[in-house]
Amino acid sequence: MSNPQGQVPRTADRVGIAADHGGFELKRELVRRLLDGGHVVADFGNLLPDPQDDYPDFVIPLARAVAAGKVDRGLAICGSGVGAAITLNKVAGVRASLVMDTFSARQGVEDDAMNVLCLGGRIIGPELAWELVQAFLAAEVSTAERHLRRQAKVASLER
Repeated sequence: MSNPQGQVPRTADRVGIAADHGGFELKRELVRRLLDGGHVVADFGNLLPDPQDDYPDFVIPLARAVAAGKVDRGLAICGSGVGAAITLNKVAGVRASLVMDTFSARQGVEDDAMNVLCLGGRIIGPELAWELVQAFLAAEVSTAERHLRRQAKVASLER
């Protein structure tokens, strides 16, 4: 079930989601589909459409929940997805990317341990967004030495 303002139950398949006004409608559609798919969803807002809201107010709490392990993966939606991605990547432990194709949604997790998928609510429609979310959530992080080595080099930048 959806939880207001990021109250997160501790279960498997916990997905955090956040959006500003530019992604509000897409977020609402994705929450419905995630719940129908049996995921536990923590909604970090905005809970009402507000054309004056700012994406950092919602994606920063999402980022902190992902980094702390309170959710397994995150979805962040703003108008283009760019601002959300930039903001999310400022939080240690978060690996976020704006993705527009299913290959990158899957490969970003497998090779690069991406844990937040960013989407542009004004750029893509709900069907493509849902395909990207499904690919992202189904992917598993690779334990291949070359991927772990590269991930460690990136993580060293956070120290």
